[in-house]
Amino acid sequence: MARAAAECRALDSAPRLAYLKATMVQKSDPNSKLIAENRRARFDYHIESDLEAGIMLLGSEVKSLRQGGSNIGESYASVENGELWLINSYIAPYLQAKTWGHEERRHRKLLVSRKELARLWSATAREGMTIVPIKMYFNERGIVKLKLGIAKGKKLADKRETSAKRDWERQKARLLKQGG
Repeated sequence: MARAAAECRALDSAPRLAYLKATMVQKSDPNSKLIAENRRARFDYHIESDLEAGIMLLGSEVKSLRQGGSNIGESYASVENGELWLINSYIAPYLQAKTWGHEERRHRKLLVSRKELARLWSATAREGMTIVPIKMYFNERGIVKLKLGIAKGKKLADKRETSAKRDWERQKARLLKQGG
């Protein structure tokens, strides 16, 4: 009996644990991932520049985002009363937070510096541009970030030109693949 206990202690020694930790497969970081992407933004707008903004969320919203329930396709950002707001973005309700849940399409405050806010305000007020969310993601620290684009709307002819260019690139790739 004493011999079996001694063998168990020898197996649980520190070098064995270090070996096991070193040989375990490293998983990819579950926090740094894409939550939602507005793919239509690049088709509908000429994106002049972009910036990263933080977003103020409730706990149930973050948990819902971790499950993947969101859409920023129809949303936009605007400067109101000296603050930047994300309007019409959808975050699915978190089922376990029934009583203390959140509204799905509420206005959410975006966090940017004063300098960036002044630049965004001048771009929208004077130059007639729009602030469009491009993608929402978790950064490496597990914090939700929103990539915003300062954009100018495309005309119908511009959209047709973009579509024709994309189709030609696809066709050219097919021809090169077939030809060898």
